[in-house]
Amino acid sequence: MKPTDYNFRVKDSVLGLQFLFVAFGALVLVPILTGLDPNVALFTAGVGTLIFQFVNKNCVPPIFLASSFAFIAPISYGVATWGIPATMSGLVAAGLLYVVLSFLIRLKGDNFLHKLLPSVVVGPVIISIGLILSPVAVNMAMGKTGDGAVVLVPFEQAIIISMVALIVTILVSLLGKGIFKLVPILLGIISGYLISLYFGLIDFSGVSKASWFAMPNFVAPEFNWQAILFILPIAIAPAIEHIGDMLAISSVTKQDYLKKPGLKNTLLGDGLATSVASLFGGPPNTTYSEVTGAVTVTKAYNPAIMTWAAIFAILLAFVGKLGAILATIPVPVMGGIMLLLFGIIATLGISTLSKANIDFSCPRNMAIVSVILVFSIGGMTFNFGGVPFAGIGLGAIIGIILNLVLPKAL
Repeated sequence: MKPTDYNFRVKDSVLGLQFLFVAFGALVLVPILTGLDPNVALFTAGVGTLIFQFVNKNCVPPIFLASSFAFIAPISYGVATWGIPATMSGLVAAGLLYVVLSFLIRLKGDNFLHKLLPSVVVGPVIISIGLILSPVAVNMAMGKTGDGAVVLVPFEQAIIISMVALIVTILVSLLGKGIFKLVPILLGIISGYLISLYFGLIDFSGVSKASWFAMPNFVAPEFNWQAILFILPIAIAPAIEHIGDMLAISSVTKQDYLKKPGLKNTLLGDGLATSVASLFGGPPNTTYSEVTGAVTVTKAYNPAIMTWAAIFAILLAFVGKLGAILATIPVPVMGGIMLLLFGIIATLGISTLSKANIDFSCPRNMAIVSVILVFSIGGMTFNFGGVPFAGIGLGAIIGIILNLVLPKAL
């Protein structure tokens, strides 16, 4: 057998648990930031990974699917505006968009996706995602709620906690070796948590009351056109990110997963995993690059190891005390982490433009990037039949239209 062949063995269970540990910090961070249940996110990450593997059973890439950072802003806005059930309907639609793209790839090949969503469109959309989130990160780092309306932790304590979490995360990502280099976010959270314990900000009463076995707070979606129209276009950015992740794992394993099973299948698996996650009230799934990093370090290419990671994620989802412990993490800890993460998202957008060698002396490129950024971040709103359409979704759609209709430079 080749190292990349699927081979389910009990002895690989420990490796599977290790890969879940690598993904754990980011996996639970998204629901914590957006008001969803971390235990549901664990469950849907496990189920989503198994669905992805089933769809690609003829040639399974060794990747793990879990909570997508690209959807933090729309989920947060959606939960605050329409509630969790309505927001879930938008996320189900986002997953179905992946499915539609996968079938278009079957019909027209991979190149059509790059023509529809070139870097000059995708780059500024990703930048917008990070910059729209930045005020939330700053408010939380200063001990306030995401909107800045309520002070939860005194500023003097909050700023110390958030800066320690931020600095430790940065230092570990720069200086960490081996497994530590793969979990800088988790170590940053732990350091901020310890400082919070010192200040007496942690309340463990909820943990003692929580049972060991508990059903996750599953939430069924409720159809809402406004939420769907708001969230649907945002799926464009992670769809492109998916291609990058598949290229990365192909490079690591020396197995061309863009050829077999092909984007038509991997994108289908990702889309179905996202829609199914949303049916349970979980965040959208995406392929995890930190787990790909762990695969690179360990050279554990057997995809069945990710099956074990998925199984452990599902089992942990039913541990009630785990969710209760995660709920004790103070706001400044997460704020400090978010300061870096949301900045990184914006930087990835800049990197997308840079790697594509976008010529900004070209008026066409300048127009597309400028309009996407200002429409997305500035608050431009269009109304279609009384349904407001704004933010990242509006910027993405306008960018796609401009790219299709504006004449190419001579």
